[in-house]
Amino acid sequence: MTILIRSLGLQPYEKTWQAMQAFTNQRNDDTPDEIWFCQHPPTFTQGLNGDPKHLHATIETHTIPLVQTDRGGQVTYHGPGQLICYLLLDLKRLNMGVRALVTLIEQTLISLLAELDIHASTRANAPGVYVEGQKIASLGLKVRKHRTYHGLSLNVDMELTPFQWITPCGLSNIKMTQVYDWNAQPSLDQLQSRLSELLLDQLQSNPLTAQV
Repeated sequence: MTILIRSLGLQPYEKTWQAMQAFTNQRNDDTPDEIWFCQHPPTFTQGLNGDPKHLHATIETHTIPLVQTDRGGQVTYHGPGQLICYLLLDLKRLNMGVRALVTLIEQTLISLLAELDIHASTRANAPGVYVEGQKIASLGLKVRKHRTYHGLSLNVDMELTPFQWITPCGLSNIKMTQVYDWNAQPSLDQLQSRLSELLLDQLQSNPLTAQV
């Protein structure tokens, strides 16, 4: 099974979202899966389940755009220094359900962070990855006819202040953290390379199955 890796650099959020939609709409049963890595300029995104109460009044005093998107989940923030990984996968071909994919993503991130001596874990009923109760990675997916897009964001070396202007992922009293807060300073390129290796290894030899 071929999975193509694309490194897109710094890209506008809406342009990338539209490209993911177009790819998913146009693909067929023979289209190879793809994984896209990128960063975004400062952007707030609101998921399908987004509640306006999670946007604090202070958000209106700042110039960061808010994009209503079609991924799952609540509101989050993207900005430079955050590694974005979008997974454009055919779950039927992978014989995988959505729950299995979420588990795979979370466990892959935990493995990646463990290599940096950062001990991360998941949290019941709150998708993502956490370090000592602080959220270091978020995820949100869209599934259309068993094909996925959107994916995950890993905070690496970024300005975290904008997270204070929202209720990140709808989780009250949650503190955000990043890789550089834990005495690890890998480059984004290094993390991207290793994350792509781990994801490919898991997806191409994945034993997990679950109901969509």
